[in-house]
Amino acid sequence: MKKSLNLALALLLGFSANAQQKLDKIWETDSIINLPESVLPDTESGILYVSIMGNSADEKDGIGGIGKLDMNGKVMDLEWISGLHAPKGLAKHGNTLYAADITDVVVIDIPSSKILRKIPISESVFLNDITVSDKGVVYVSDTRTKKIHQIINNKPSIYLENINGVNGLKAIGKDLYIAGGDKQLLKANEKKEITALAELPCGGDGIEPVGNGDFVYSCWGGYIYYVYANGKSELLLDSTTEKKNTADIGYDPIKKIVYVPTFFKKSVAAYQLK
Repeated sequence: MKKSLNLALALLLGFSANAQQKLDKIWETDSIINLPESVLPDTESGILYVSIMGNSADEKDGIGGIGKLDMNGKVMDLEWISGLHAPKGLAKHGNTLYAADITDVVVIDIPSSKILRKIPISESVFLNDITVSDKGVVYVSDTRTKKIHQIINNKPSIYLENINGVNGLKAIGKDLYIAGGDKQLLKANEKKEITALAELPCGGDGIEPVGNGDFVYSCWGGYIYYVYANGKSELLLDSTTEKKNTADIGYDPIKKIVYVPTFFKKSVAAYQLK
């Protein structure tokens, strides 16, 4: 009877003896992508957009770009958009793709495969991740100046300042989720009030909502964590012994697949979240 009551209480509280999450590898491309930093799935079109930095993460050398893979990792076009510098975070709104490219936000028309404009971000140094709200408001982080910039109607402004280690961003409804505060998952509401949701062992690169209040959180060094809504976390992947980075991940919430750009290993890998 006591065991039954304990089980019922655990289920009521949302816990389970089998609650531990894990990642199972599905596929990985060959080492043919020159410094992939971010993967953005477009599940409706069956495309994985990949930011390709080229030879450097911060040089304005014009050899970076954005490539396309299919959902199984097959190369569609690694030079879909060329002539960028070292693009990192990617975000999509409608038929428009946004890329954070060192000091500019690049705006791309997807159907025509053309760059519509580049929006310079004043006094920026190292634009990193980018996200766009369902209202079309763009947010981009600058890790080295500790700022988050906002773009409305192609006009940039400073949104938040003094966020140590600011990197990964995700706009959900009226809230902005932030990998920052050195090793924290933060949430800023529409009043710009910041709440710490979780403490992690390492600074975050990519943050992706699972859809139930939980997140998948990557650290560039080679770690991926599952972060529960209650602030607890568990390690999903450690690829440090393989010297594989885990940069700005993408996530398919329907199929529960995590897409991982391996940075210096020059590949993209897919993992099933279970």
